[in-house]
Amino acid sequence: MRRTIVIIFFLVLLLTALVAAGSMYNRIWRSNVKLTADKDMDLFIPTGSGFEEVLQLLAGHNILRDTSSFRWLAHQKNYPSNVHPGRYRIRDGLSNNQLIGLLRSGRQEPVQLVFNNIRTPQKLAGTVAAQIEADSVGILSIFRDSALLAEHQLTSETVYGVFIPNTYEIYWNTSASQFLERMVREYRIFWNEKRLALARNIGLSPMQVMTLASIVDEETLKKDEEARIAGLYMNRLKQGIRLQADPTVKFAAGDMSITRVLKKHLAIESPYNTYRQGGLPPGPIVIPSVSAIDAVLNHERHKFLYMCAREDFSGYHNFASTLSQHNKNARSYQNALNRRKIFN
Repeated sequence: MRRTIVIIFFLVLLLTALVAAGSMYNRIWRSNVKLTADKDMDLFIPTGSGFEEVLQLLAGHNILRDTSSFRWLAHQKNYPSNVHPGRYRIRDGLSNNQLIGLLRSGRQEPVQLVFNNIRTPQKLAGTVAAQIEADSVGILSIFRDSALLAEHQLTSETVYGVFIPNTYEIYWNTSASQFLERMVREYRIFWNEKRLALARNIGLSPMQVMTLASIVDEETLKKDEEARIAGLYMNRLKQGIRLQADPTVKFAAGDMSITRVLKKHLAIESPYNTYRQGGLPPGPIVIPSVSAIDAVLNHERHKFLYMCAREDFSGYHNFASTLSQHNKNARSYQNALNRRKIFN
């Protein structure tokens, strides 16, 4: 009888151990992540978040089968003291151990930051802020932070020249100042020895190339015309003739949507108004495209000094080497504007 009792005791003890082991296994290694969609999910943990904020994010996405087991293991693995911000790729079927290991490690997924065809600082800030944690207000503020810009040998006029349109792999929790630092690094990489040599050959600094390229970008949407327009402006610079570039007047007026530059616009006092100021503006008027930058560096060699939009509104220009021919071209275009009743 006593032997039977002992056997039963050990069996109960074994069963209890097995149940406890099963419960422990479930808490640690059993799948606890259930995604409703048939694809991975990105979890964004903001900078400054604590463990409770992470739990709220997980609860908001409703991806944990059992929150209590996740909380228990998180404390066992000291995750509350090791919360890292960032973008984390969550896969369906992850166990608590796998999920906590991922979040605790800080192994976040980078984002593909893309910006192209940007005209204004506000547009740039908004486009970037939609892809990383930094907000548009914070990004705009670095464009006016003279001390920060000075660290990178930049000013509020030249800062827009360091943003090279491209796709960049970057961490989601990048701050505004870190974003600027990254763009400065990319700018220096972009200006390799080949491009620097081309810039020296045409007598311009890299930032002056960026400035002229921004004007070329605003003058035409036709890529096959960029090098010719760049050559025209290089001719004017070499001969000491004011650029008289309409896009710079629009920039000075604070309205890039102007369709017809009038005398009142030409009279605007601004270092960007190239009808009144000689040489290049203080900095880029838009973020130039790579094609326009390379068009400046490899501009056409010709004798053109003037250009005017074609009267057929094709987007192309008529070029002239004499003022008399240019005036004829300009009258044709102005008459075409009048016929279409485009007065401003």
